[in-house]
Amino acid sequence: MSEGAFKLRAPVPTGDKVIRMEGIRKVYDTGKIQVEALKGVDLQVCAGEFIALVGPSGSGKSTLMNLIGCLDTPTSGTYELRGESVAGMDKEQLATIRNRRVGFVFQSFNLLPQISAFENVELPLLFGGLSTRARRERATELLERVGLADRMEHKPTELSGGQMQRVAIARAVAMEPDILLADEPTGNLDSASGQDIMSLFTDLWTQGRTIIVITHDSALAKRADRQIEIHDGNIH
Repeated sequence: MSEGAFKLRAPVPTGDKVIRMEGIRKVYDTGKIQVEALKGVDLQVCAGEFIALVGPSGSGKSTLMNLIGCLDTPTSGTYELRGESVAGMDKEQLATIRNRRVGFVFQSFNLLPQISAFENVELPLLFGGLSTRARRERATELLERVGLADRMEHKPTELSGGQMQRVAIARAVAMEPDILLADEPTGNLDSASGQDIMSLFTDLWTQGRTIIVITHDSALAKRADRQIEIHDGNIH
């Protein structure tokens, strides 16, 4: 990569704490009743772990994922991301964390339909302040890595479900985040495409990525090196 291009951060040594949560509670106040979605969750995640978060609908796993990804804030408790407390951050600070420190992969892909695969991957790099040259080199490199070198200028509507998820994964890791969060990443895919995406997550993990997935896919959960079950707002 040429001088001035995007510089990859050195891998975090395995064993370093990426996530530390203690006593995390999340209460939703509907005005008439209070719903306690999380009831004092403790969670630690080390660099290089591949974790599957499993549990029935309504168990609190999506709420926990939103808190880990700084899409929401806890009612009480401590949350540190790479040693930095994020529980009390304001909206602007949380937006910066989401752009630079957390990569998201969603069941519905969440790609912008009016722009190309290349531009979708480039977008977080633009918000991250990288130069035009650095963005182009990084986005090209990532799309090549996920096997879409010949689909860069295609819009999402011109891609298969598996190809769209590959674009979403490339976008998620564009800023070299501390953690990669995936919410049912194989949920909208056929079995063959799902297998391809599972293999891609395994490849990312072996490269040193820290990955947390919410999944009902037992095959994907089995690929993780740790499974965490959540029921009724508690981790078991």
